[in-house]
Amino acid sequence: MTARKLYRRLAAATLLAVAAAGPALAQAPAPAADDPAPRKALRVCQDPNNLPFSNVKGEGIENRIAELFGQSLGLPVTYYSFPQRMAFIRNTLRYKLPGQDYPCDIVMGVPVGFDQGVSVTKPYYRSTYALVIPRGKGMDNVASADDFLKLPPQKLKSLKIGIYDRSPASDWLKKHDLVDQGVPYKMMSADPAQYPGQIIENDLAAGTIDAAVVWGPIAGYFAQRVKQPALTVLPLKSEEGVQFDYAMAMGVRYGEREWKQQIEGLISTKQADIQAILKEFGVPLLDNTAGERRN
Repeated sequence: MTARKLYRRLAAATLLAVAAAGPALAQAPAPAADDPAPRKALRVCQDPNNLPFSNVKGEGIENRIAELFGQSLGLPVTYYSFPQRMAFIRNTLRYKLPGQDYPCDIVMGVPVGFDQGVSVTKPYYRSTYALVIPRGKGMDNVASADDFLKLPPQKLKSLKIGIYDRSPASDWLKKHDLVDQGVPYKMMSADPAQYPGQIIENDLAAGTIDAAVVWGPIAGYFAQRVKQPALTVLPLKSEEGVQFDYAMAMGVRYGEREWKQQIEGLISTKQADIQAILKEFGVPLLDNTAGERRN
């Protein structure tokens, strides 16, 4: 899968408010002039309702990392919010009226290899899609995707598995002859109150579905929020024909070489703090260099 397709999938599947897909991007503009003036703030482009990544209350992973970077730079952090499902890059990072400045300077989460309108930094984490299952529902001995697929055929065929349509989960169900068990959720929604974790926090918790396959950060974060029933998060390994794992980076405008280098320096020097934040949010983490050629 290309990084552009991944971004569209993640942005729609994670931005139902989400992973992680749908902005309709215009062609990249001519390179901007390299940073001519000192920065007065770390100006972040964000989705206003996209937990676990960002929200207007500053409660997301990307908000926390932005605050970490702001402290290191000695700058206050400001946000420019726009729904990521609606031409996000064009309306945030690349948005500029005549005589005015850009409203924000960095997107905190884009997949490595994504080149539609942003200059992508080196990665700061790698995650994978995950299978989320409830305890006490006849699957307590399932400790991996292989265990899940080896459930008795009668049990497996009785399950309703929630997925976002056109995501890698769709390919996985097809590969393992589970299409009839899939319960598809729309990637895109016009309702700004919707958010990506509803598939877990509402439907899986209520028993409307029996399992869910979603982007790892969504799986880990919302599984932590559900207290009853307890949920198990099983990271999925990429298979032939199904890529589940992706490296994530940040994005800045083309031509801002020094700014990009500064951000990449922070990614390196603050890596331990970044990893701690990701783990706090329950993000399934993989070796950041594993399989980079696929991206």
